[in-house]
Order: sequence, then structure tokens, then C-alpha cells
Amino acid sequence: MIRVVLVDDQALMRAGFRALLDAEDGIEVVGEAADGERGVALVRETVPDVALVDVQMPVLSGIEATRRIAADPALGGVRVVILTNYGLDEYVFEGLRAGASGFLLKDTEPGDLLQAIEVVAAGEALLSPSVTRRLIGAFVARPPDRFTAPALSCLTRREREVTALAARGLGNEEIAAHMVISPFTVKTHVSRAMAKVGARDRAQLVVFAYESGLVTAREPRG
Repeated sequence: MIRVVLVDDQALMRAGFRALLDAEDGIEVVGEAADGERGVALVRETVPDVALVDVQMPVLSGIEATRRIAADPALGGVRVVILTNYGLDEYVFEGLRAGASGFLLKDTEPGDLLQAIEVVAAGEALLSPSVTRRLIGAFVARPPDRFTAPALSCLTRREREVTALAARGLGNEEIAAHMVISPFTVKTHVSRAMAKVGARDRAQLVVFAYESGLVTAREPRG
């Protein structure tokens, strides 16, 4: 059973998400909150698998709520998904930098929302090769001066290669085919790289790849 917390200041939005999720076998909504501060308290109380957090809320923003959840060692297993109306905006990237596992537009199709919850609950990241990769490239290309990424020297050559391919939006199967190794070996390299750079999940590893300069942003073709 995947346990979910909803954090959104719009009651109608929460009701819609709850109705959809409660109707799905294998997913249980264990609580709702109308602002970021209450959301953090609720997450600490219930320790869900996934927290759906609106990016803009009163009292405490979704970004700061995400940062507090990600910084709490007792909540290491909680995956935060940022909800936004806007798509490619700096709020979304700041959410990823704060510790979110990905983001979803609020008008996401019901089936995509359910799949997204399953994906992040399994420890993967909501980093689609199209929209999210462009977003990360746009904002990580210009990180704030105060941020210092861990040294690349902590990664082996293979770990760097796998991390770079993951940052380009490739999944484990695609990386395995590209490097001519098994998907299990790819997963092992990803796990080791995450541990070395202190990444909570694959999303944080991708952020690291750009922040450290291992991968640089490219202008979209077309």
C-alpha cells in the first residue's frame, strides 16, 4: 500500500486528488494539509511514502516545506512531488534542488498521476526526457554562487558515465544498452553514485550532474 499526503491550499484540488487516489487499489491518502507548515507537521506525524506538495502556499511555501522534509533524517523514505500550474518555472527547479523527487502539472491526466506516484514510491524520479530535462538544463546552468557541488573525484569513471547519461534523461535500460552492460549493473552504479554525493534519489543525482559541471545544458533542437 502506497501512503500519500496531500498538501495544497485549494480545498477543491485536494478533494479531486483524494477522490482519484482513494478509488485506486494500492494507494491510500493518509492526510491533507492546507499550508506548508501544517504539511510538514503532517508528514512528520504520518511518514507517508509520497507527499504531493503545492509549490505556492500560505504560511510556508512548498519549496521550504520540501526542504524541511528532505533535511529530516527521520523522513528519509518520504518522496516529495511538487505540484505546479506553470510547468517550466524556477520554482520547480528550486523544488528539485530543495529535495523533491520531481514535479507534476496540476492538470496532469489521472492515469499519469497514478503512475507518477508509483514511480516515486519505488524510488525513481519524475524526470521526463523532454520537459524536465530542459528545465534542469535552464536553471542548473546558472547555479547561485553560494552552491558548491561535491567533487567529481569521488566518482569512478563508470559512475560518472552512468550519472551523465541519467542526467540526459535515459532510463536504466537505455543506459545499459548504450554502455553494453546489464541494467542491474547500471542500477548498482547509480546507487553507489547517489551514496557518494549524498543524493536522496535519482532526481538529486541528476541535479548533481549539472551542478558539478559533469553535464552542461544544451539548447533544445528544433
